[in-house]
Amino acid sequence: MINKIKETLASVSTFEAKSKEDIESFRIKHLGKKGILNDFFTAFKEVPPQDKKAYGQALNELKNAVSEKVKNLQLEQNSTADLHNYGDLSKPGFPFHSGARHPLSLVKNRIVEIFSQIGFSISEGPEIEDDWHNFTALNLPEYHPARDMQDTFFIQTDPDILLRTHTSSVQVRFMENNQPPIRTISPGRVFRNEAISARSHCIFHQVEGLYIDNQVSFADLKQTLLYFTKALFGKSEIRLRPSYFPFTEPSAEVDIYWGLETETDYRITKGSGWLEIMGCGMVDPNVLKNCNIDPNKYCGYAFGMGIERIAMLLYQIGDIRLFFENDIRFLSQFK
Repeated sequence: MINKIKETLASVSTFEAKSKEDIESFRIKHLGKKGILNDFFTAFKEVPPQDKKAYGQALNELKNAVSEKVKNLQLEQNSTADLHNYGDLSKPGFPFHSGARHPLSLVKNRIVEIFSQIGFSISEGPEIEDDWHNFTALNLPEYHPARDMQDTFFIQTDPDILLRTHTSSVQVRFMENNQPPIRTISPGRVFRNEAISARSHCIFHQVEGLYIDNQVSFADLKQTLLYFTKALFGKSEIRLRPSYFPFTEPSAEVDIYWGLETETDYRITKGSGWLEIMGCGMVDPNVLKNCNIDPNKYCGYAFGMGIERIAMLLYQIGDIRLFFENDIRFLSQFK
């Protein structure tokens, strides 16, 4: 009987399987209820007493060998199947293409970086605003004609609630909760009910700056803007043209000298060489008073620019709609 077990052990060690079916047949043949091992265990009672120990050891060795053989065959079969599913693992893999930051994010981050270097902090606020923070506190009382300058999206359920038309509302909230000296910029998304075209959109982004302290002058504003234009555009010549904004007095439009070196320069500057980039002015005393800041003690300046307009200038983009279409062919150019 022991010789039969040894013969079976030898056949187990040399067995090879070509498929999962062969492995399963081998397992049932040896370990099944009617398998070879079960027959050997049944014959144990017929073994002479003096041979029982050797017979039991041989039987246990056979059982362990069969179990180990089945386990190894299954692992080998699974590895072969995985290799078949995944193909040749020695081949180089497909490249992973890295994403790119949106051009508006690139420009916004650069503007924030420039002003952070001269002490401006970042302030943010809600995109859904109330009439006070968006209009009234900014020297735009009800029925003020300047409200017509901004086509507003109002929430129908509450005429006092609207989508903010500028990030100046963030500055109002900041002034209500902080006392001078105040030096902050407010980047964010704004909304105006305008027709969508190559030059305008109902959604766009702004960065507005505010500086409130003792004895702040228009000269301080000009030096800040000159520093900014040099850092962002590399242009050292600016001009300020008188303008009107309800929340600043005096107010001005800021132009930079873009030059007339190429045909594109002639086109975007309309042949003048000058290009408007933002509005600015000294904060109106009424705005300070509305925000609980003493206008007799403090004064300051404010400025604001559209991020889309700056990005279009920097990257020579001719259609503002490209920023919102998420076309991968457009975005991949900004890696």
